[in-house]
Amino acid sequence: MPWPERDRLAGGWGAQRVLLTGASGGIGRALVAELAEAGAWLLISGRNAETLEALRCRHSSRVSALPADLTLAEDRRRLVAAAREADCNMLINAAGMNRAELFEDGDDAAIAQLVATNLTATLQLTRALLPQLRTAEHGRLVNLGSAFGQIGYPGQATYCATKFALHGFSQALRREVADTSLKVLYIAPRATRTAMNAPAVEAMNRELGNTMDTPEGVARQVRLAIERGRKETRLGGPERLFARLNALLPGLVDRALRQQLPTIRRFVGTSRGDTP
Repeated sequence: MPWPERDRLAGGWGAQRVLLTGASGGIGRALVAELAEAGAWLLISGRNAETLEALRCRHSSRVSALPADLTLAEDRRRLVAAAREADCNMLINAAGMNRAELFEDGDDAAIAQLVATNLTATLQLTRALLPQLRTAEHGRLVNLGSAFGQIGYPGQATYCATKFALHGFSQALRREVADTSLKVLYIAPRATRTAMNAPAVEAMNRELGNTMDTPEGVARQVRLAIERGRKETRLGGPERLFARLNALLPGLVDRALRQQLPTIRRFVGTSRGDTP
């Protein structure tokens, strides 16, 4: 599909130099292949150096890799310096982690880790790169959220808190830079079959009838959403409807999820995962 005229990028993907975080996770790996094949040049980052190196070798003419833990200030500084040297004009924040459990079963350390990874580090990295993105021709900031950024879901309280916050951040920053050429996009996948979901979570989704997308399918939809320049994109028809109901008639959603609660409680006790 062609780019909308008002948001057309000079040279299409061939002119895009993308910093992609979370590249060693499931959706991240699929995005590397999707965007490299579309013609973009990528600086990829993640915590799994071996996976990053394999991706770099597979797409050697299009990909450069720099392992980093975004919760560490020094790692962020190294990544920002590399992005500046590479003259990146697009940042895709795809790094994150999840921990499916009843909120009362968690602990302070787990809450701090989830918030630091999913929210604080993303905001800090974005702030450091913002001057570069604002001055880039057709700059793009793309935040990958979640269907749980609009729907509070049992067993995902802390994760939902970080994704609701990321959605709000994306909206606020979009309005803050509205008088510049920078476009801020928010894309919310639904459940995806990656290592972020422990086997118990996948079993729960099967029992509840929740659809799980493939990472490759999500990566394609993310690429299309960026091409179309949509401010906000939510993947999955039922999830979009559920989000609208949650905004307009939350009591209906309360009752629907109350029926699922016994099943959720059976599965989430020891489930956890992350996107490196």
